[in-house]
Amino acid sequence: MKRPTRLALVLALSGLLGGCGTAPTGSPSSWAGEEVFWQAEFEGAAGARPSERFWNTETGNLDAEGWGNNELQYYTDDVANSALDGAGHLAISARPAPGGSELPCYTQEFCTWTSARLTTEGKVALTRGRVEIRAKIPTGTGLLPAIWMLGENGAEWPAQGEIDICEVVGGEPRTVYGTAHGPTYFNENGAGGSTDLPADASEAFHTYALDKQPRRITWSVDGEPYFTLTPSKLPAPRDWVFEQDMHLLLNVAVGGDWPGPPDASTPSPATMTVDYVRFYGQGRA
Repeated sequence: MKRPTRLALVLALSGLLGGCGTAPTGSPSSWAGEEVFWQAEFEGAAGARPSERFWNTETGNLDAEGWGNNELQYYTDDVANSALDGAGHLAISARPAPGGSELPCYTQEFCTWTSARLTTEGKVALTRGRVEIRAKIPTGTGLLPAIWMLGENGAEWPAQGEIDICEVVGGEPRTVYGTAHGPTYFNENGAGGSTDLPADASEAFHTYALDKQPRRITWSVDGEPYFTLTPSKLPAPRDWVFEQDMHLLLNVAVGGDWPGPPDASTPSPATMTVDYVRFYGQGRA
């Protein structure tokens, strides 16, 4: 996914379940011998915001240069854009901006959409192991929902390192993209692969997972691997930057260079519904 250079860019009482060790009753407590060290199960009252103990909410558009992609959404911390739904899910929704809101935008005077961008930066990160997200992904012209990770090595993007666990782009509702970006392979030259779902990503929940092992990263959907990246698959000088802690990001972008503008057919709200997030292996929580 096209990203900017890095700009000044459990159990929680608010209802977000996260923690270390065992998973909740009825869910897996290990994967390939790896224990769950953090999880978010999103049990809580409808309208509750996700816990600030684990989640940051990034806001704005103008100062972030359209989030590096000339995008049309203004990210907010409003419950209309990100909140628990009361049924065990986190809902991240892109919506047309309210009339008269005059939200400053990078590519035009005011942003015409609002949405949310949540991260675990500085709070939860994966060093080695697996991240697994069960979610229903919105589809439609001009939408770019993403589940992804950024490195915490202190470098500016793309040397920072980025792994896109799942992107479903605009008018390709059944195609899931998984991509890695680094110092010499980024934007359209990112290293990755794709797989097709049996129906639109918005029609059902799927489990999007990434296995991050030393010098080997594998993407899968519903337990089926579709792409593995090793240093040998990178262009020279094969600068592998993924042996580091990486935090999670969830967002729904609208418009921009990729995937293009929304139109009258674009759903509103366009909601990413997240059932759970689980980190297995080693990391920080």
